[in-house]
Formats: sequence, C-alpha cells, structure tokens
Amino acid sequence: MIRDSAHLVPGVPRLAFSEEVFIIELMATITIPKKEYQELVDKKFRYEMLREIMKEDIFAPPPTRNRENILALFRATRRYNKKFLEGLKKGLRRSPYFR
Repeated sequence: MIRDSAHLVPGVPRLAFSEEVFIIELMATITIPKKEYQELVDKKFRYEMLREIMKEDIFAPPPTRNRENILALFRATRRYNKKFLEGLKKGLRRSPYFR
C-alpha cells in the first residue's frame, strides 16, 4: 500500500521505502527500536566525552619533570599496586623527558 501511494504525496520526493520503512525528505518523527536508540544515545555520550577531552591541551607537557614527585603522587592515592609503581618508576627512568 505504501509503495502504491508513495507518489501521491504532493511536493515530497520519494527517496526510498521498504515493507517496514518509508523514508521521505524532511521527516519530522522517526521511530526506531529501543535497542538501536540506546546505541545511538551511548555513541552520543562517548562523542561528547571525547569532545570535552579534546578541548583540553592533550599535548601539553606534564606539570612536573621530577620522577620522585610523580611517584610520590601516585603512591599517595593508594590506588596502584607495587608492581605498577615499579613499572612506572622504570618507565620514568628510561624517559629522556623526566630527570
């Protein structure tokens, strides 16, 4: 039925249609499955988060070059295990940026 009457809508070009969906130019309301809607919302939030991160100067140098200060700050949070802190210390020692 939609196929037969698609050409009857004056001033609206027929772009594409199927048994389930009839797409017209300048559609005001779209109905989609809840799962697809949730995926779109999740993608929007991830995009917004990335955009906020990119506003900051992500290539700015760290506020300090002192290895001991950096390690002390990480230790003070008590969030990192000993193995991680040792790896961090080794990496900072190898880096020419940190003295």
